[in-house]
Amino acid sequence: MTKRQALVIGINQYPFDEKERKLTAAEDAEKIAQLLETFGSFEVHRLPSKEDVREVDSEKNLDLKELEDAITQLFQPKSGIIPETVLLFFAGHGWRSEKDGQPEGFLVTSDALFQPDSEDGLFSLKSLHQILKNSPVRQQIVWLDCCHSGELFNFIEQNLAEFEQQRDFDRCFIAACREFQVAYGGVLTPALLQALDPTNKDDGRVTNYTLKPRLEAIPNNVSQHFIVSNIGSQIILTYKGGVRGKICPYKGLKYFDFNPIQPEKSEDHRYFYGRTELTEQIFKKVRTGNFLAVLGASGSGKSSVVRAGLLYQLYLGKMIPGSDRWTIYQPFTPGIDPIKSLEQVVGKLTAPDDLVHFIERIPTERVVLVIDQFEEIFTQCRDEKERQKFFAYLMGAVERLGNKLCLVLVMRDDFQHKCGEQEYAGLANKIDNNLVRVQRMNRQDLQEVILKPAELVELEIDGDLVKQMIAHVSDSPGDLALLQYTLTQLWDNSSFNILTISDYTSLGGVQKALGNHADTVYDSLSSEEQKVARRIFLELTRLSEDENTPNTRQQVWLKDLVNSQQSEELVNKVVQCLADAKLVVTSEQELDRKRVAVVNIVHETLIRNWGLLDGWLKENREALIIKQPIEDAAKEWREQDKNNHHQLSHSKQNKLIAPFIHYFSLLAGENRSYLLSGKQLKQAANFIEQEGIPLSKVAKDFVILSLQRRKYSRNTYICVGIFLLSIFGGLGTKLYFQSRVSLSQNLVKQAEDLRKQPAEFQTSMLLAMEAV
Repeated sequence: MTKRQALVIGINQYPFDEKERKLTAAEDAEKIAQLLETFGSFEVHRLPSKEDVREVDSEKNLDLKELEDAITQLFQPKSGIIPETVLLFFAGHGWRSEKDGQPEGFLVTSDALFQPDSEDGLFSLKSLHQILKNSPVRQQIVWLDCCHSGELFNFIEQNLAEFEQQRDFDRCFIAACREFQVAYGGVLTPALLQALDPTNKDDGRVTNYTLKPRLEAIPNNVSQHFIVSNIGSQIILTYKGGVRGKICPYKGLKYFDFNPIQPEKSEDHRYFYGRTELTEQIFKKVRTGNFLAVLGASGSGKSSVVRAGLLYQLYLGKMIPGSDRWTIYQPFTPGIDPIKSLEQVVGKLTAPDDLVHFIERIPTERVVLVIDQFEEIFTQCRDEKERQKFFAYLMGAVERLGNKLCLVLVMRDDFQHKCGEQEYAGLANKIDNNLVRVQRMNRQDLQEVILKPAELVELEIDGDLVKQMIAHVSDSPGDLALLQYTLTQLWDNSSFNILTISDYTSLGGVQKALGNHADTVYDSLSSEEQKVARRIFLELTRLSEDENTPNTRQQVWLKDLVNSQQSEELVNKVVQCLADAKLVVTSEQELDRKRVAVVNIVHETLIRNWGLLDGWLKENREALIIKQPIEDAAKEWREQDKNNHHQLSHSKQNKLIAPFIHYFSLLAGENRSYLLSGKQLKQAANFIEQEGIPLSKVAKDFVILSLQRRKYSRNTYICVGIFLLSIFGGLGTKLYFQSRVSLSQNLVKQAEDLRKQPAEFQTSMLLAMEAV
């Protein structure tokens, strides 16, 4: 459904009209319809309508039911998206009568009988007013070109206080005459057509507030007075700039990108503005060194300046002559497994020198390697050994390759201290000496961000809107993402090629735009879907243990969002809904030659500025602080599980005996570090029994497996002790064989217990056996 809907009605056929008296209501209505389509970006529905032609039918009747249903559907749509703006135009006969001393006005349809005490064929303006009052449409426009149309305002005045309380609504009402007057044909409609024409306006647009003086300035030769009432903010009625273009020059919460592998498919750099000085600072570092760290707040534009700024300019070869012949790799993020992420770019790595040798063989002067969202090495990678190995690869290459390599790290500045918590191959010192910090933009830069991209697509922006948006984002370096998002929302919501301050106000401003959008999306879900959405956002948010440190987003496997209470079908449906609304991002990650679906919050700006999510996090903070390390340990166990799982499928041992042997190894205590024990296990066991914040399926299986190991460990250790004593303590062959029988019986019992578990848990258990 379009954002602007219009219902244009023109009735020529009335049974009581004399044959020689020809009405022009249908012709007038058609002229209004064409103007609204040409300059108003309205989707126009005509009544009465011709079957095969978009035209008001002057020969057809229109009965009361069809008119009433059409008006109700216009202002109170039963399904679909609520349009932003709706307009009702009526041309035809109007009627006024008194009942119990109270006057009432009506729109007259073709089946009116005008019998005493009968309202057949008469649509009450009182009913119209009630429909408007209960309508969810924010911008309501009603133009009546008929006799006694001023009666509409009598009902409005009776409830004027209620109307004015609806501050979020904008209304434009025009009547051809006062309630006691007769309206002459050919007076209001020609005046409207003249006043609505935007081509004779200097700024090329007509709003409800500029329409009123233009109508009043048009003389007429009859004693007929137009009545115009405007409530709320301005409504753009017509605009000579035409409808909004198809290219949005803003990026919302996404970064401006550039793909050096497929530059012909990259367009973002055309709309990237406002970072000229910062880009020059970065180039100074690249010219003279082989290591660069670009740090800044979340939402400050770090990724954009490196991708659409640095990489694009290197590709052009203008700021550094010859850089167009360098090898420039597509940026990557560390993710859960940083070594594998690096290997997807440079190939298989088995030894610390492999990265050095790989880059040395590249036949270009320099090689540019960019690691974006570098903080993921601390927020998503939980394996300290893997982290140390990753740093050794990188810093070893930087030290040994000289100017051949240009390594660029892009990271949130509140994670800089994490780089110095351990040695990490000298990473912290390297960052300190080769740092470019992304600061907040000045006023001139912000103006470029707003206006320059708009010029490329001939998008007009109100000067007052630019001033107000800059005032709202000049205090925080991380508000750049909010600015881009708000501009994108304004573009999405505009039917014209213009962004106005009234649209900005209705959107809620920069700070409220994203949160308001999230609220709207959440409210549109069913109660069951809302429960799923709430849990998804809690899963995708990494809660900081220090309340003074901002929370972060974390990537989660899509299948880990499914649990016993919420089906895969339901979770997928909600995730898709949130992705369509640009609140989460779905993608795939390659792990061991398999594609795994992953989900992430679209930007950390949402975590900081969505009040509903902030309330959920505070409400469940204690539970989430307990849950996070359990989930981390479970993912680490799964990684170990995955690395060894191929052995199970290729085992040459008896398929019945093999799992028992591996399970015995597990119970005997090999690789105990991958399962919970002691205080951690007790805490996890208590948590799994609580309702509210459930564990993911992998974490729940992990805790259950840990509990199973504790349950059987004591008997296993006794059996092992007897076995050792039988050999080394001289207890004899009999005792040895007794211990073996006891152990075998114990294993058989455990196997029977395992077979009683659900199939999915059996699989997890068998894979866990194989992992150790």
